[in-house]
Amino acid sequence: MGGFFGVASKHDCVFDLFFGIDYHSHLGTRRGGMTVFGEAGFNRAIHNIENSPFRTKFEPDVHNMKGNLGIGCISDYEPQPLIVKSHHGTYAITTVGKINNIDEIEKKLIGHSTSHFLEMSGGDINPTEMVASLIDQKENLIDGILYAQEVIEGSMTILLLNEKGIYVSRDKYGRTPAVIGKNEDGFCVSFESFAYLNLGYHDYKQLGPGEICIVTPNEVKTLAKPQDKMRICTFLWVYYGYPSSSYEGLSVEQMRYNCGKYMAMRDDVKPDIVAGVPDSGVPHAIGYSNYSGIPFSRPFIKYTPAWSRSFTPTIQSKRNLIAKMKLIPVHDLIEGKKLMLIDDSIVRGTQMSETTQFLYESGAKEVHIRSACPPLMYSCKYLNFSRSKSEMDLITRRTILKLEGKINEELIKEYSNPDGEKYAKMVDEIRKELNFTTLRYNRLDDLKKACEIDECKLCTYCWDGKE
Repeated sequence: MGGFFGVASKHDCVFDLFFGIDYHSHLGTRRGGMTVFGEAGFNRAIHNIENSPFRTKFEPDVHNMKGNLGIGCISDYEPQPLIVKSHHGTYAITTVGKINNIDEIEKKLIGHSTSHFLEMSGGDINPTEMVASLIDQKENLIDGILYAQEVIEGSMTILLLNEKGIYVSRDKYGRTPAVIGKNEDGFCVSFESFAYLNLGYHDYKQLGPGEICIVTPNEVKTLAKPQDKMRICTFLWVYYGYPSSSYEGLSVEQMRYNCGKYMAMRDDVKPDIVAGVPDSGVPHAIGYSNYSGIPFSRPFIKYTPAWSRSFTPTIQSKRNLIAKMKLIPVHDLIEGKKLMLIDDSIVRGTQMSETTQFLYESGAKEVHIRSACPPLMYSCKYLNFSRSKSEMDLITRRTILKLEGKINEELIKEYSNPDGEKYAKMVDEIRKELNFTTLRYNRLDDLKKACEIDECKLCTYCWDGKE
């Protein structure tokens, strides 16, 4: 995944840029970067943040950077922002998204002898460099950005900085957000709307799908109007978004309360307590508890002072180990209890299985598991949510293969129907494999209702395969 922040100010922007980027640390764990432009031209810093927070790594840079224009990012993979020199002049660029046809674009550009690319470790091309190369195919920046958005299959939101200001282009279907804040000194551009509130900005504008704006210290101009079709990622509300985030006018925290309520409305299990897997599972559990009247409790606590996020290591077994080590039991709240445990999702199932075993070993009498979203049937092809190399990493697909001896689109559709026998059989098979007392998933129709916006604007591809 990743997040971005930019500032166009009448005065020095480095302080606001530094803290605005830092407020996106929940969206990535590997790279951070910031670039400013001022009287001395461009100044950039990029650091590895796998083993140290963004603030710690970038504090020395803040004292050496000056400028009134700046962009930066938190990235889960590639180093950025990049500084590019082309016929458009010199500019800095950072992106959030995913290019599914990057190999095809690479062959086309190299085949025409119009580009070359620096390989990152592992032989991959930096997607942000690819976006810059596409932009440089056209005579002006706006045509270049529009061309990149047209050619890229997947999703791509772009921040581009030059001496004129910050160009922001939201991805063409609005799968990720892009918002603008305003204060007396200028404007900021952000992935997360909450990131600028404590810096003294107020909401100014939310970009529509495919919209392009230029942001300067004095004004915001729309250079390409938004399109009508939107497919914002629903999983942002379910998991990735920070609790104080808001997308399309809907608070993440409120949406998660709604999810819990709808799960409780369909449930008949009567546990002693309801608990959420920290952190994102907690508000879903609060919503469940509020509606059902079953007490909310915290039978284990997430120890965060010394542990990084659970998906930081590239090896899955190491991620699982760190996730397990972060959870500290409160035995008085577990022993002899019937527990209802709610998580945002079940992907591979490994971590939830280990968490359940951990609760049994701590004295739990029963462990009932609820997933705040429906069974994940497809790996996201629009955003870098996961590093899985195969859709067979999904426990749903492995279970279908186990039950049927084969897997195809027709079977996936049958097993996705929450009112069907095959769906019930799949869920029970997962329950047995992971050793849950009971298992239920939120329904897709209820998840859409929890979002409280027009369902045609929601991307639900990972659950139903619909683009």
